[in-house]
Amino acid sequence: MKLLRHGPKGHEKPGLLDTQGQVRDLSALLPDITPATLSPAALAALRALDLQALPVVPQGRLAVPWSGMGKFIAIGLNYADHAAESNMPIPKEPIVFMKTVDSAVGCNHPVVLPQGSTKSDWEVELGIVIGSRARYVSEADALAHVAGYCVVNDVSEREYQLERGSQWDKGKGCDTFGPVGPWLVTTDEVGDVQDLSMWLEVNGHRYQKGSTKTMIFGAAQIVSYLSRFMTLNPGDLITTGTPPGVGLGIKPNPVFLKPGDTMRVYIEKLGLQEQTVHAWNPALIDG
Repeated sequence: MKLLRHGPKGHEKPGLLDTQGQVRDLSALLPDITPATLSPAALAALRALDLQALPVVPQGRLAVPWSGMGKFIAIGLNYADHAAESNMPIPKEPIVFMKTVDSAVGCNHPVVLPQGSTKSDWEVELGIVIGSRARYVSEADALAHVAGYCVVNDVSEREYQLERGSQWDKGKGCDTFGPVGPWLVTTDEVGDVQDLSMWLEVNGHRYQKGSTKTMIFGAAQIVSYLSRFMTLNPGDLITTGTPPGVGLGIKPNPVFLKPGDTMRVYIEKLGLQEQTVHAWNPALIDG
């Protein structure tokens, strides 16, 4: 299934995308797509629905595909070739940092640069959405706790991340720096999550092209690893690192985002995002 939330901010409605690309309305059956909707039992009930009996509705603005995200966890340097372009050693264990929940926005929401930003960058990433509580789970059992997957653009201000102390969170958690979606695709539709192609374009130029095949730590490893250090709850999102081609790694002159740029962000089976970059404007953040 492809779960989504659409409509004006604060008035989003739950929906499903059918095989013809039409939005089927779920609002008569549930008020929203929440962490409780992501449990194995709740997803099984949704799978049993006759989609053809659900009304078709026009697709409005796309929000984050579920509400109530508790944690937005991120993994750094998780592709060997990206570590190489960043002149950083391959990590022996996953590098963990946090993005703020406030950075999470819908897939086509404007990306708003912080005041004074000159080194904002792009990163196409696989997102893992937790569906049932995970504590000290084994790798063998880890994916049973996953509701589905989504596209994430881990937008990153490199000066804030790398030149203003050792805390990556400062460059990763800015408002609008985590577009998510367009849909949450349940695990049964994805198949082998370690064999998905991915790319990212800026102004029509394809800077990133890769595959989840080259992740250093795969999805099961990441969920198991994180569950040793924190409880993973339904609705938590884990974004899992990026392939090469980020702006910082372009030689000899890095390329960074500027107002007016457009990004297109794609992962096989999970969908396409598109964002326009804007100078600081709080009205765009809150809109």
